[in-house]
Amino acid sequence: MKMEYKTTITKEEIDQLPPLEYPDGKVVLVDTILGAQKACVELSEGTLLGFDTETRPSFQKGVSYKIALMQLSKDNVCYLFRLNILGIPKCLSDLLANDKITKVGLSLRDDFHQISKSKKIQLGGFVDIQKIVPQFGIQELSLKKIYAIVFGKKISKAQQLTNWEAPVLTDKQQMYAAIDAWACVDLYKKFRSLGV
Repeated sequence: MKMEYKTTITKEEIDQLPPLEYPDGKVVLVDTILGAQKACVELSEGTLLGFDTETRPSFQKGVSYKIALMQLSKDNVCYLFRLNILGIPKCLSDLLANDKITKVGLSLRDDFHQISKSKKIQLGGFVDIQKIVPQFGIQELSLKKIYAIVFGKKISKAQQLTNWEAPVLTDKQQMYAAIDAWACVDLYKKFRSLGV
């Protein structure tokens, strides 16, 4: 029998939890083609990656932006690809298409839609956490709430609506982006250990 978690959690309950910190993790900013090629080689050596994207927020009706940042996390390192500078290089599109490497994210349909605006890629090997959580009785769909229910830690969303196309990404932005990708792997490993 699968373990059942709380079905929902309130904002007030989450506020009481200790913050999640990126444990011993390294964050690598990728903004050159050579850097992207090196990162893709490293990432291709694994079989499980955390995945997320960030887009510059629009506060104007009818104005939208392409993905600015794509995060891919492996073990204790997260690579942040600055797509607003690089576009999607071939090595990265090959990695995203590789169905032998499991890439775990959340609300992937939105990400896939955004990726398709930049480049037509046949994506493979993706797993959406939102499709797993109902098996454990969890009704929440946000990463923050799912993580809080499963691990009792709070993911800060303070950087979410910052400018992801800024010339320089702050340390706080980089850490936020890395945690979002890393947390997806953490959840996936936990659910697999419980019999997904």
